[in-house]
This record gives sequence, structure tokens and C-alpha cells, in this order.
Amino acid sequence: MQDHVHFACVVGAPRCGTTSLSRFLEAHPQVAFSSVKEPHFFAQHDLTRTKGHELRRFVGAEYLGRYFPTRSPARPLIAEGSVSYLYAPQRMETILRLWHDARFVIALRDPMEMLPSLHQRLLFNGDETVTDFGQAWSLMRERAQGRSVPRTCVDSRMLQYEELGRLGTHVGNFFRAVGKERCFVVLLDDLSADPEGVYRGLLAFLGLPLRGYPDFAPHRQSQGYRIGSLQRFLKRPPVATRAVLAGEKYRMRVRDLDRGNSGSAALKAVFAARKKLVNWNTAPAPPVRLSDTLRRDMRERLSDEVIKLSGLIGRDLGHWLGGPVEKPHPRPDQALQPHQELELT
Repeated sequence: MQDHVHFACVVGAPRCGTTSLSRFLEAHPQVAFSSVKEPHFFAQHDLTRTKGHELRRFVGAEYLGRYFPTRSPARPLIAEGSVSYLYAPQRMETILRLWHDARFVIALRDPMEMLPSLHQRLLFNGDETVTDFGQAWSLMRERAQGRSVPRTCVDSRMLQYEELGRLGTHVGNFFRAVGKERCFVVLLDDLSADPEGVYRGLLAFLGLPLRGYPDFAPHRQSQGYRIGSLQRFLKRPPVATRAVLAGEKYRMRVRDLDRGNSGSAALKAVFAARKKLVNWNTAPAPPVRLSDTLRRDMRERLSDEVIKLSGLIGRDLGHWLGGPVEKPHPRPDQALQPHQELELT
């Protein structure tokens, strides 16, 4: 491991403690963390064929200029937390060309817990409208054919819960794309039980000195809403109104850098009113209840993925399946092809 790392990213998986890990990095005085936790920049922009000066110019303006206003010699490590990168390993080649010492943090969790939590998050963001996870799970095949997809959903592939939960396959693909030695794997089990130990290990992996401790309290708990239609209108507004009604993260991604980010007094008043509405409409997420039939189906579909992941990271994950892991059953390789890369927002 090199002493100095200049780029790091918490690449996913979603709902696995990535927000806490990102805030660990954000709190360190030698880290310039992105102003938007999840820019999704290298998943959304295919720069694999962009070379030399043109690549550096575009990334300098549209990525560093847009998302890293705090970068400075005193903060030599730039970092971000786009969970979409785990599902787009081919796009990481661009990062490795720009930062030869890049490092990646992969957060993982029992998919039986991860996927219902992700479903709640997609409901909150307006990408999902089916409130019962079992029903949403049953719609995967239909949605893969373009049916029953909510109009407010940014990318229907986000609703393919089984695909998102195939952690063994996706981690294996990511290891092959960037090199296992560049990756620091964190299980939510460990993050919950010993956040200080995970934090120390993370700093050692990135070559950062210990400078006090951040807040170890869990972040981004599952949230619900009072009125679903209002939530979707606020989180996924119609295209014609997005410049006014969309949230801060969206505005950061699309704003004209030459004009700054101040906005008019009228727009600021609209943004403030929108935020109050979002806060008013936010409510505790309802408890997740999975039927025995659904649990069996999920376990049958994902057990080989857990076994594969166990071998990849050298950890016995049998407790995720209710017992010691076994060798995976032979099954066709279902790895994502480059044109199938997921772009979570």
C-alpha cells in the first residue's frame, strides 16, 4: 500500500453503511469530500475513450470544479461516495488513468436486509411506488420488460432487486476491474459492532493519520412519508419544473458553473419552501415484514451469491443464510455486460 492516496471512493453497495463511511472521510482534515455525496459522475459519463488533455479538461471542469470546492494542498485526498460505481466496474478504468493510486471502499450487508431497506429508500426518493416489498419483488420480471415501471423512476434497473443483491457477482467483477488490493471491504455487521475499529482500518488503508474521531452514530436511517404523491412530486418533479422544484443535489449536478450557485431571492424562497414541505412530509418508515414464502424465494435466489462473496472476501457469511457456507452450486454466469451498467441516483 502506498503512503499517499489522492483519490478514494465509497462505491457501494447501497444501504450498507456508505453514508457513515463517507462522513468518516468527510470529517478528516486531509480529505476534500465531494459537495454532493453521490455525484455518480463516472457511472453517468462514459469517458473510457476520452484521452489525454481532453479527459483532464473535462474532469477538471465538470467533476473537480463542480463537486470539490474545498480541494487544496492541505486536503490532498479527494473522495466521494457514489454507490452506482459497484455496478459499473468497467467505468473505473477512467479513474485509474486519472489517479494511479486510487482506492475503493466497498460496503456490504446481508442482502436479505439490504434489499427491503433499499426498497424503502426508493419509495422515499420517488423511484418506487409499490409500497409492499413482496409485491415489488414479484414485479421484477414484468418491469424488466418495461411494464409497471413508475413514471417517476429515473432508471428502471434500480427496481431489479435481485440483480442489485447479487453481491458476489458484482464484487467479483469489481475486483477484476480495479484489483482486489485497491479495495477495502467493510461489512455492516462490523461497522455496527466496532465503528472505531473500522475507522482506524480505513485510515490505515488510505494512508491517512489519525486526527481525532468523527461522529460514530448511524446515519441515513430508513425514512417514510405521509403523502406518496406529494413525495414523488417533490423528489422527482416534472422535467419542466426541475430547475425550481428539484433538490440541492440535482441543482448541483446541472447548474451553470460560470454563473455561480447563488440564485435569485425568489428561487431561494422556493427552495426553502420546498425543503419545509419535504420535512413536513417525512415520517418514520413503516416496519418491514417479509413473509416466509418471500424469505425462502430470496434465499434460494441469492444464497449462491452469498457463498461466492464469502470466498471472495475470506469471511464466513453463513450467518446471513442461517448456517455455515457451502460451495456454490454451478449456475450460468449472469455478470452484467457493459451496456447493462446500473446508474443509481
